[in-house]
Amino acid sequence: MKPKGRHPEKALNPARIRATTQPGRYADGNGLYLVVAPSGAKRWVLRTVVHGRRRDIGLGGLQLVSLSEAREQAVQLRKLARDGGDPLAEKRKVRTVVPTFAEAAVIVHADHKSAWRNSKHADQWINTLRDYAFPYIGDRRVDHIDTPEVLRVLSPIWLTKPETARRVRQRIGTVLDWAKAAGFRSEGNPVEGVSKGLPRQPDRKSHHAAMPYADVPEFVSRLREGGTSEINRLAFEFLILTAARTSEVLKAEWTEFDIEGALWTVPAARMKAKREHRVPLSARAVTVLKRAQELSGDSRFVFAGRSSDKPLSNMAFLMVLRRMNLPVTAHGFRSAFSDWSAERTNFPREVCEMALAHTVKNKAEAAYRRGDLLEKRRELMATWEAFLSSETSNIVPLRIG
Repeated sequence: MKPKGRHPEKALNPARIRATTQPGRYADGNGLYLVVAPSGAKRWVLRTVVHGRRRDIGLGGLQLVSLSEAREQAVQLRKLARDGGDPLAEKRKVRTVVPTFAEAAVIVHADHKSAWRNSKHADQWINTLRDYAFPYIGDRRVDHIDTPEVLRVLSPIWLTKPETARRVRQRIGTVLDWAKAAGFRSEGNPVEGVSKGLPRQPDRKSHHAAMPYADVPEFVSRLREGGTSEINRLAFEFLILTAARTSEVLKAEWTEFDIEGALWTVPAARMKAKREHRVPLSARAVTVLKRAQELSGDSRFVFAGRSSDKPLSNMAFLMVLRRMNLPVTAHGFRSAFSDWSAERTNFPREVCEMALAHTVKNKAEAAYRRGDLLEKRRELMATWEAFLSSETSNIVPLRIG
């Protein structure tokens, strides 16, 4: 239904535009609308009648076209339509100056930033383009970029930094897709054919380097003996005891723990699957926490870094492994836990998968699995602790019954 009363006129202002984040179409008046996409991107649209047909005419994104400029364009194109002209043809003639690749990348980054949940990813997205693409094509207009230009960007890093190169290729493609959608390019995306001019990359490593589970008890024993700071050792042992991810451990805060109840509740915002995850704590894990509490002072972080208002660096575990001259990763201890639980215990697979906070891909199975098997996982983690504390890796406790 159409709203009653007079049509709005100059209903929008800069403050309201900044505050408007809900996806939808917001009228400024005289056929001009601000359209907010689900991603948070904002653009201008003029709705008017052209040759007897109602048409929506895009006037550009908010990053390129201000409110006053959009109103001015709308007046000109609406008058042209009333006089029997073609606003679309006129718009192509007076199109905004074509942006350079660097300018376009900044606009795309700003448009998408609000939709990305991870601020670190948002920073990396634009930084990789600044580091690797801008030196070659940053000053080049987006309609002048073709496959040879993209090839020059990727060639120096295609074999030496294969993962980075793939990300740069994908991000260049995103910027050029936007340029075509915005009317600044008429040709297809040159990224699509660039791989034909590049050598084959080496096969990707599909897994994090992991220590065989039989060697983990000896590693934990060596870890307890020293060789690095105590807080680093405690954090690393806690990582292994809980089979948690590195970021989950390093950023853990005291408010997440019920030490008396031997339970750690990781909030959804810090979980990969964005769902709250409860972790039952073994007796040794509780002991580690109590010692960390003595060392952390008034820090809100369980494993505080050099400054009490910051957690340990994400390099902490890597430095421990380097000092011990071990070619494995901290994340690989989750694989060791998974292999151990599958090969040396008779705990059901779903209990072990839930201990690792893995997402259930089978929708039917996920629908029936509503609980988190906490008590069964508590028994599993106690068995894991017993294995880690065993004098020899050949002694493996098995769940009975």
